[in-house]
Amino acid sequence: MPGKNKHLLRYLEPKIRQLLTKKFSGLILGPRQVGKTTLVRDLLEKFDNKIEIFLQNPKVRLETEVDPSAIIRQVKASRIKPLVFVDEAQKVPEIFDSAQFLIDEGSAQFIFTGSSARKLKRSKVNLLPGRIKRFHLDPLLWGELGWIKKSSLGDLTLKNINRKTGYTFEDSLIFGSLPLIISLSDEDKRDIIKSYAEIYIEEEIRAEAISRKIGAFSRFLELAARESGTSPNFSKLSNESGVSQPAVKEFYRILEDTLIAERVDPYLKNARKRILSMSRYYFFDLGVRNSLAKIPLEKNTIHAQKGVLFEHAVILEIIRRIKVLNKNYKVCFWRTAGGAEVDCIIDRGSSVIPIEIKSSKYISASEIKGLKIFLNDYRKLASHGYVITMGEKPERVSDNITAIPWFYL
Repeated sequence: MPGKNKHLLRYLEPKIRQLLTKKFSGLILGPRQVGKTTLVRDLLEKFDNKIEIFLQNPKVRLETEVDPSAIIRQVKASRIKPLVFVDEAQKVPEIFDSAQFLIDEGSAQFIFTGSSARKLKRSKVNLLPGRIKRFHLDPLLWGELGWIKKSSLGDLTLKNINRKTGYTFEDSLIFGSLPLIISLSDEDKRDIIKSYAEIYIEEEIRAEAISRKIGAFSRFLELAARESGTSPNFSKLSNESGVSQPAVKEFYRILEDTLIAERVDPYLKNARKRILSMSRYYFFDLGVRNSLAKIPLEKNTIHAQKGVLFEHAVILEIIRRIKVLNKNYKVCFWRTAGGAEVDCIIDRGSSVIPIEIKSSKYISASEIKGLKIFLNDYRKLASHGYVITMGEKPERVSDNITAIPWFYL
């Protein structure tokens, strides 16, 4: 088992290293505490000509807000072209204008990180189209934790880049996979994850200028976390949180824009059966979701919510792989008015991969009824379907359906 400070490789590292080598500029978006700052600082360690601006520091943020063009003067004072690292760039969006001037002039290279696309959108910030490459960093993927035995999902295949750390898949169902918790004791994991919600509410939500609704938002956040992975009932959430339905919808947009929740839309292509069209939302990390939902961060949680937690884990892994591999795919679900359902549809444009997710080890015919219906209705787009299980070995369930253990994903 690695020591507490053991460096875990990330799939994004080679891409950022290549970016730095080619003198391009980049923006790395991702939720808080997924390792953006650590990743960039590690890669910049050998660079002598760097300027670092940490906008999380109130003093630095205030100075930059007062004079966002100060970075231009700092760069001009440098004898050699510097590499400028701006951490939590959304806190002072005006800095992007200064960056554009310097990038266009060829005077500096920039790496930005950010944890909220919302403030950038609302500020109508100049995101330097055509000038910077964008990346996304999530909590640790299975291959970053050494859990993949044999990947079987075609062009979404990944290989392990780290050895197993001693942190297990079952641990992740309770505590999630934020990098900073992997080597901590269970007690410390609980403390870190619980404080995440407090920091998120205090800093991100107050920054969205809805302080007057912070009590209602806190109630909504717990309810939304409990509903994570389902299509939310806005009327029910409105009644239970004490805010209007339009406010509930706005709260969900905040979760999405601050990268706390992933939206999964229904698959709607030319089905013969009427499709239910309400989107689903999955919180970005299971530990954060469990804590926000006031679910005990204990081993018994797995037994009480095994199916929900397992589905979350698989859906999040698929979404993260699509981002890491830079695929232009969309993750959807499929459910008809008649009750036929498939948990995950990977829409690749010209073809789709339907995936059912079951937390049991063995699959009965009744459990894949929806998958069979989908394969029949969409046989021109889907040639094969999968069932992801907690079993030990792959099994051919039918001519066009294979059940695979989660570590074969």
